[in-house]
Parts: sequence; C-alpha cells; structure tokens
Amino acid sequence: MAGPGGEVPLDVAVRALAAVPAGVDGAQVTASRERSLAQRFARSEPTQATSVDDLSISVCVVRDGRTGSSATNRLDAESLAACARSAAAAAEAAARSGAPAAFPGFAKAAAARAHHGYDLDTARLDPRVGGEALSTAFARAAALGAEAHGVWTAAEVQTAIASSSGLATVDRVTDALMKVTATAPDGRSGLATRAAVATRELDAAEIAHRAAEKATFPGVPVRLPPGEYPVVLEPPAVADLVDWLGRLAFSGLAYAEDRSALCGRLGTRVASPAINLSDSPRYRGTLPRAFDAEGVPKAPLPLIQDGVAHRVVHDTRSSALLGTTSTGHALAAGGAGLPPAPMNLVLVGGGAADELELCAGIERGLYVTRLWYTNPVRPRETLLTGVTRDGTFLIEDGRITRPLVDMRMTDSVLGILGRVQALGGRSVLVGDDHWYGRRFASGVVCPPLRAGAVRFTA
Repeated sequence: MAGPGGEVPLDVAVRALAAVPAGVDGAQVTASRERSLAQRFARSEPTQATSVDDLSISVCVVRDGRTGSSATNRLDAESLAACARSAAAAAEAAARSGAPAAFPGFAKAAAARAHHGYDLDTARLDPRVGGEALSTAFARAAALGAEAHGVWTAAEVQTAIASSSGLATVDRVTDALMKVTATAPDGRSGLATRAAVATRELDAAEIAHRAAEKATFPGVPVRLPPGEYPVVLEPPAVADLVDWLGRLAFSGLAYAEDRSALCGRLGTRVASPAINLSDSPRYRGTLPRAFDAEGVPKAPLPLIQDGVAHRVVHDTRSSALLGTTSTGHALAAGGAGLPPAPMNLVLVGGGAADELELCAGIERGLYVTRLWYTNPVRPRETLLTGVTRDGTFLIEDGRITRPLVDMRMTDSVLGILGRVQALGGRSVLVGDDHWYGRRFASGVVCPPLRAGAVRFTA
C-alpha cells in the first residue's frame, strides 16, 4: 500500500533510518499510513464526514540507555534527516541529564505470525457503505420514536518498522466501528455499539434498534439510594472495567515499580473462578496485530486463569527492569511516554444465554449499559469511579421493570470480578472510539456479566 504520493511505508522507514546521525547506540523508525473514513451524525442527520490519507514517520534513537523521539509527516529527504537529527539530539540531552539508563536496545528481527485482521472490502473505504448504515440507523430509531446520534468509521492502516538491529517488518490491518446513542423526546438515552475488522459485520439496524429500545423504555426514571446492589453489566460497561484493569494491574512497568495491583499476587486468586482473561491478538473476534510498537511479534498471553493471576505484560524497557523479555506489548518505541499494556483483551464467556437470563437471579438490582467518565481513585487497588449512562434500569424479581436515574459507581475492578456470579455466553468486541493522533484501533472482547454487591455512592 503506497502513500499519498506513491511512497511505500517500509521504503520511507528505511530512508529515515539511513538519515540517523552516526554515533548513536541504535535507532528505530516507524512509518504508519492511515486511510480512514468517518461519518458523524446527530438528531438523525449527517453532521460531519472526514477522509484521512496520511503517512507519518516516527524516529526513536537510543544513547547510553536513554531515548529521544521525533515525528513528521513530511517525506522529503531533508525533512526525514531533520526528524532523525531531532530524535538524536533529544537522546543526547537525555543521556546528559544523568537519569537512570533503562533501555537496553531495540528488538532483533523475528518472524511475526499472520492474522485475520485485514479485510479487502473494508480497505476499499467506500463512503456509500457508511451512508447506507446511517440511513438504516435513522429509520430504525425513528420507528421507535427516537433520534440517532453517533459515528460510523472504517480504516486501513499499514505499519512498517525498520531498526538498526536489522528489523524490517510490515503489518496491515482494517477496522470498523459504529456507535449509536438514541435519544427519546423526554431526553432519555440509550447506547449500542459494535466494532469489527470488517464493515459488513456492523449491523446498523440491530445497533440502532437496541439503542432506541433503551431510550424509549416505558416508565418514569426512579431513584435508588446509595448502597450495594447486584448488577448486570452489558459488554460496554464490562469492557471499560477490563480495559482499566489492563492498564492498572497488568502493566509490566507498574509491576516493576511496585505500583501494580498484582504486586505480590501473581499465582494467587484475585477474581472469581469464573474469570478467564487473556491478551489474545489472534482471537477471532478482536482487532489483531502482528507485532507491537517495537516490532516484537504478538502472541497469546494468559493473564487470569480460573480467577488466578498469571502474568503481566512487558515492553523492552519494563522487561529489562525485571530481567525478563518483552511480551510484545510496547505502545511506543523505547517505552517513551506510554507504558506497556494489553490491547487485545479477551474475557471468556459463561453459560447464560443473554442479559435477560443474567437478570433472572436478581431480586432488586441495576442493569447498566455503560459507565461514563471512569477514573481511578486508588490505582493500586483498581478502585474506579464512574457514572452509569445511556441505559440504566431497575431489576425487580428477575425482570427489567423501570428506567433508573443514573448513579455513580465507586468500586474496585478486581472486587467486582471477584463477585461475578455468572457470565453471558455471547462475547462481542467493544471498540475504543477515541483516536488522538495516529489511529490505533483497539477493543475488548467480552460478554455481559452478573456481579453481586457493587457499590454505588450517589
């Protein structure tokens, strides 16, 4: 896949690598080409359409165990040389700072396994596909008396890495996502979302119908007092909790610095025996990648098995701190700015048919579609706080009976997973729809679940 001016990403990466000044201890160049479409909508009307075709270059240089980085999307020889010089200068400045050396050098060449993460039809980026999805969503929401708001987006991304250690590798992926927030005339809202490798897997009618059903659920919202309640969490809420757990507990850097919730707990039970969580980059429902940001091949990694914590994930920097090897979870070359994290989390489902069956075991509790604005309170304990949103309902005698006024949940992720009573049998991919800078689509594959005694503080 050539860039906008016919440039091949790996060729550009090799050219930029050759421009790195002599005297450094190593360098890596990442060339990433994004081609993407996004169609946003509000009140069942298109509001914004964007098309991106950009090839960007990032150069990371190491000097005496310290790294410096620079980036550009200007591909002429002088711009690439200037970017390389800037990265080298940053590494030199870091080396003079006296900060502890922590980076041992870039990964050697290793073969990455093929994956299923590329779809040719999606890569064509036909805007008519998105337009038809929006029209379908608008009609389905209107049929239930609601308006649709949200986004449909699809992309093709090619990533090439070349390094002074002899690495030269390329990966191609596609991704697609549709999110619909439906609103009723009284202001209530409901959310449904779906992500996939291919646009054909996004059923706009189903997504919009599910969102509109929640927004128009009959009844006046009631309030519950603060307290501990059993809950049924839909996949968007589960994915938010699991994603935070990945960052707070399974980061090898946090573990090496004694900040992880799993410090001293590997090999012990940290969740319900029903919990099996892994980072599985080739799992059929996820958004796979062949290698991480340092070119280390991806491979499945068990994190929690039958409730027992097994592993944390590493990039080159964090693994060096503990005398081990990278697990292929770098988010930035040289560990600059971003700690390692699992980005292909898969939570294995259970035996419940669906959310309604999960509700059947609850006398009085909450049904939660998603959590909004979640933030860590005490990271070492995986204690989070966030507000329910876009579909919160009261469960009475095993049935969803009335809408609820949204409530603030404040509880530990590991605590909630420790109180899991049942999991749904159907898992879905919940994608991240927030992209800042270079597109990096990710998501969590998970089922709905039922947990007891979740704490709501307001």
